[in-house]
Amino acid sequence: MRSFDEILAISAERKGSFSAVLGGIEAPLTHAELSKISDDRWLSQMTRGVFQAGFNWKVIENKWSGFEAVFHGFDVGKCAMMNDDWFDALVADKSIVRNPIKIRTVQENAVFVGEYSKSTGCFGSFIASWPEDDYVGLLQILKSEGSRLGGTTGQYFLRAMGKDSFILTRDVVARLVAEGVIDKAPTSKRALNQVQAAFNTWQDQSGRSLKVISRVLAQSTG
Repeated sequence: MRSFDEILAISAERKGSFSAVLGGIEAPLTHAELSKISDDRWLSQMTRGVFQAGFNWKVIENKWSGFEAVFHGFDVGKCAMMNDDWFDALVADKSIVRNPIKIRTVQENAVFVGEYSKSTGCFGSFIASWPEDDYVGLLQILKSEGSRLGGTTGQYFLRAMGKDSFILTRDVVARLVAEGVIDKAPTSKRALNQVQAAFNTWQDQSGRSLKVISRVLAQSTG
């Protein structure tokens, strides 16, 4: 496995300069900043990610004000208590994308957010306190305890909310394969742990965030 500096050099050669690779990357939010994000915003972004998965993102963007309205600003308590009448009304509401399976995830993820909020004070504190050197452990919780938050949906969700993270895009996976970390897109717990170990090594070498390392890996191939 090459060192981080060696992979950074590959990316810089491909993109023309180190600044082209590293420039413009916003820093992840701090523990305090993540902890201040209200539970409704976490549920909102979860829902956006779920509905965007496998769908035209622009359509979701254009309808997002409708989503915010019909789900009462993603009030966690209200969404967790969604009854059948409300659900049936949502399935018929043209102001949102009327996908019954995905609509049901709002209730399920509201319960998920609410449970962790009760135990940690707020959902943001739970996310903020999770260590970056076990990022894949957090992804596993999203997959197993959340609704339709597995795969890159959970990864993009955390990135959008400002949590330091890596996203296993095709280009990132290609670099991981080239470095002998994995032999294909990681889906098993063992493979994801191997990915985490590689990122931890590169982070120790560079002192850079998971986000920066992820971007460097992506630009070394894509």
